[in-house]
Amino acid sequence: MAGGTDTTSVTMIWALSLLLNNQHVLKKVQDELDEHVGRERLVNESDIDKLVYLQAVVKETLRLYAAAPLSGPREFTKDCTLGGYHVQAGTRFIFNIWKLHRDSNVWSNPLEFQPERFFTTHKGVDVKGQHFELLPFGGGRRSCPGMQFGLQMTHLALASFLQAFEVTTLSNTQVDMSATFGLTIIKTTPLEVLVKPRLPYQLLFPDENK
Repeated sequence: MAGGTDTTSVTMIWALSLLLNNQHVLKKVQDELDEHVGRERLVNESDIDKLVYLQAVVKETLRLYAAAPLSGPREFTKDCTLGGYHVQAGTRFIFNIWKLHRDSNVWSNPLEFQPERFFTTHKGVDVKGQHFELLPFGGGRRSCPGMQFGLQMTHLALASFLQAFEVTTLSNTQVDMSATFGLTIIKTTPLEVLVKPRLPYQLLFPDENK
């Protein structure tokens, strides 16, 4: 559960930072919300399947800023050859998710924020551990147990925030994307934004209208 909640908060901050630095992507997400949900009701979990561009934004955020930069430890159960190297049974290893997700042999323009790649060159690639070029939650039987919860919360939280508010930086400057590495990848500097309601007041504060 902790992994799921941590993924949500960390990914939300990185997603908003990336969107603020790529206003055309932010507009596409909000246009999609307006088209499929509108502004007469709040987005809910059943809407997420229709919000395919928002899903691509979350995937691309997890590619660039996976919550954890390294995988959990694994152990070879038998001798094998990997990348031309002989590996003995019992060898333990940790793979570098950060490096994998930014590998130019796998991803074109790997340092650029391009959600559209998941409709073209990487169409069908998901984050659930079945495609080894994208492993923000690890893979196999020992993938993150909070993955499904984290994804559900991230999609709904991001959709709810972007439906409800227009968001800008304090001085309309680029967000500093410096990262600090630990068990998770967090922004070195806090994200500070200005928000302005884009939904009717009675939807955002229903109790005050009773």
